[in-house]
Amino acid sequence: MNDVIDLREAVVTLGKFPALTGVTLKVTQGEIVTVCGPNGAGKSTLLNLCAGLLPVREGSAYVLGENLRENRRAIRQDIGLLGHKSGLYDDLTVEENVTFWGSMVRAGNDEIAEAIKFMGLDGRLRKVLVRQLSAGQRRRASFASLVVQRPSLWLLDEPHAALDTDGRDLVDGLIQEAAASGATVLLVSHAPKELSSPSGRFVTLAGGRVTSDINNEGSGDGVS
Repeated sequence: MNDVIDLREAVVTLGKFPALTGVTLKVTQGEIVTVCGPNGAGKSTLLNLCAGLLPVREGSAYVLGENLRENRRAIRQDIGLLGHKSGLYDDLTVEENVTFWGSMVRAGNDEIAEAIKFMGLDGRLRKVLVRQLSAGQRRRASFASLVVQRPSLWLLDEPHAALDTDGRDLVDGLIQEAAASGATVLLVSHAPKELSSPSGRFVTLAGGRVTSDINNEGSGDGVS
């Protein structure tokens, strides 16, 4: 299968701080990979690197076949990044936000409506300003804006954050569907045991490096 992510001793600095000190990681098309590790391990930085938002100082980084050391912008339209911030405009409604993000990939009205409905935001909620939503509703709106973009690579930072049980189950199903359709999912979780999505691999970061890489059956490649 094709390597969607191919990092080799990739180093990323935030100011003078080495957030990633030499990450080596390969992720193939259709995989669901969960990244674990303590606070400050570099998990969010890894997602931002794979989204092309941070420069690679040393090593190599290829995402979706593009060399990020040469062109980080080339992959942006094929990436769906859901971080700690919602990525939504507070002064727009749910529908307006999803329409805006859908316009980036020329999504039709039916696709926009379907994404909103899938995340349980149809009816009166679609016309509500984002600033008036609860934290859980805002998270659902962020996912609707992600779904409508049809990304090839999903980068999810704590996808369950602020969601109730129904919302978590909905997101887990969404992750499974994305992978089944050929998308690749790289997600960060502080509580991987709570994920019902069948992650193919669990990667642990510590000190800005991959310290273990274990598949779902319990065997791994012994990366250290």
